[in-house]
Amino acid sequence: KNHLKPSELYLYGFASLTGLLPAKFEGYSFGISIARKLDDNIIDAIIDAPTHEYLHHYEEINHLTLALAESIASDLNREGFGALAIKPTILTDNKELDEKYPTLRYDISHKMVATRAGLGWIGKTDLFISKKFGARIRLVSILLNGGVEPVSKPIDKSRCGTCSVCVDVCPVRAASGQLWDIHTDRDVFFDALKCRDKCTAFGRDHLKVDRKICGICVAACPIGRKN
Repeated sequence: KNHLKPSELYLYGFASLTGLLPAKFEGYSFGISIARKLDDNIIDAIIDAPTHEYLHHYEEINHLTLALAESIASDLNREGFGALAIKPTILTDNKELDEKYPTLRYDISHKMVATRAGLGWIGKTDLFISKKFGARIRLVSILLNGGVEPVSKPIDKSRCGTCSVCVDVCPVRAASGQLWDIHTDRDVFFDALKCRDKCTAFGRDHLKVDRKICGICVAACPIGRKN
């Protein structure tokens, strides 16, 4: 908790990950999920395209949360726990990801850790929706080899209900509108490649940078706006 300051900008929870991680992470059975709130003024400025301010803020928060996770993991390791900080997804090499995972899948899903930690659920456009801040967050995860009982109560299904705001504002209609649950594969309700291609176009044509970025559905989520 000493690392998460100012505390009102953070959410955190503890997850049981037994049977949910790839073989390369054998020995890690628990996780800490940390959510860092994004700046409302920057998010509110996203209407029908991303802004340079959002891109810079997004990258800044990713680097900040990685440094935070590494610092916490270092402290835990000094205390005798096996802890491993996992990079935010945008810090993973995009070219390598596109070649290795044509459906854009990572070794570890921060959203999966966060749902197991009870911080929220997966929305209709595949955003992680936190109970407090909606989609206006960035996630980072720390894997642990034990020592975090009791864990948080997981969230196994969507709480979006009939809301379809994110589906309606998506410029490429990447979402079908179906609700997520832990038994529903992402590709059933969301076309990640269609989203990726639009994010690439926004970066290249609108912001004139070699980045994949959008944020329209992040800004539109009513939970984030309300809170």
